[in-house]
Amino acid sequence: MVDALHEAGIEVWLDVVYNHTSEAQYTGPTYCYRGLDNKTYYLLEPGTGAYQDHTGCGNTMRTAHPAVRTLILQSVRHWAEEYGIDGFRFDLASVFTRDLTGEVDTRDPAIVAELSNLGNRHDLVMVAEAWDLAAYQLGRGFPSFSWRQWNGRFRDDLRAFVRGDPGMVPGLMRCLYGSDDLFPDTPAEAYRPFQSINFVTSHDGFCLYDLVSYNEKHNHANGHNNTDGSNNNLSWNCGHEGDKGAPPQVLALRRRQAKNFFCLLMLAAGTPQFLAGDEFLNTQGGNNNPYNQDNETTWLDWDLLQSNADIHRFFRLMIAFRKRHPSLGRNHFWREDVRWFGVEGEPDLSWYSHSVAFFLSGASLEDSDLYVMINAWEEDLVFKIQVGEPAEWRRVVDTARPSPGDITEAGVLPAEKDSAGAEHTAEKLTSDRVKVETRSIVVLERRSRNTPRRQC
Repeated sequence: MVDALHEAGIEVWLDVVYNHTSEAQYTGPTYCYRGLDNKTYYLLEPGTGAYQDHTGCGNTMRTAHPAVRTLILQSVRHWAEEYGIDGFRFDLASVFTRDLTGEVDTRDPAIVAELSNLGNRHDLVMVAEAWDLAAYQLGRGFPSFSWRQWNGRFRDDLRAFVRGDPGMVPGLMRCLYGSDDLFPDTPAEAYRPFQSINFVTSHDGFCLYDLVSYNEKHNHANGHNNTDGSNNNLSWNCGHEGDKGAPPQVLALRRRQAKNFFCLLMLAAGTPQFLAGDEFLNTQGGNNNPYNQDNETTWLDWDLLQSNADIHRFFRLMIAFRKRHPSLGRNHFWREDVRWFGVEGEPDLSWYSHSVAFFLSGASLEDSDLYVMINAWEEDLVFKIQVGEPAEWRRVVDTARPSPGDITEAGVLPAEKDSAGAEHTAEKLTSDRVKVETRSIVVLERRSRNTPRRQC
């Protein structure tokens, strides 16, 4: 499988869990490490011998011990050398910074250094989920300049902004720029935006459709009286809980919100990640912790690919849009190439603001220019285009429009054609005023002065 994916130009990153085991607490089963050498493999409370639980799963591996470090390194090396895995995402990687007693010590923990060296030798991408139940080390707090990190704050800020929370415009701007407050590119620290793994949904928590369909988790099937799973989902059901009896206007708004989330994800600096099935609005019925549901709850419903073909088309073309514009996914921050605006004039950063716009120059990368207008308010807003003349700009994305008008097949350069050989049909502006409908995003594109004409 890995070879087949490589032949298709796709890297394979493996999600690995080295912070706990299924042996759970002292009442749990004895499968391996507890029976071999309990105090070597697990963090125990001094005196009582109770398991330290920094993972929420009943126990915590003692990753500072040489025996446990060797076990982890041999496992990673095996996957890299025998299967050709390209990268690893380490679950609850803050556990790696806990010393032999369980205290956090970020001064060059041995396992992080050893994994970094292993990664360098095998050209591996290392990704940290830089937190556990008690230690939150996102950004500079995690002791490695070379690792990438799951950006949980990107997830939370984007969710809050899109659902309409007040005071989130500054947070959205940070997310779009690449989270340089967490990954600063100062001479002393020299982080890059691609080290931020940007995501809205993952295998943990709500999938995308449930994020826009449920205010509350619905985990009763898990057998814990709905007490498991996070209560802080930053979700919004668009006016009706779940699908049963949902009116058409609610269902339509959910589709728009799903497009808004993915549009922002693809426009943001950093490395985008999305959950399998989100591209055709797969649902888990509101279950945000289906760890024990090997059934229709977690299985992908491929029939939705046909019924939600318009959403799949939008996802596919937004990915192509990002790949077509190196100015979005550049390996350094946007810096002087970006200018921020409001509906008119400067951006409104106040508590009651729900909108922002930005201009991104592509000249430095021989790319076209982009002008993005974002409206998370409950009413339509009319934005003034503050760069260039209206006739220079074409509307290439509008999440408020139904498919296929929500995104064009190709870019705006006159020499470009779509996959069928037809000229693009992106709408040219006739005014410097653009109505951006409630809870929607509009993206404009124009040829930069330094952008060469593409050949067919």
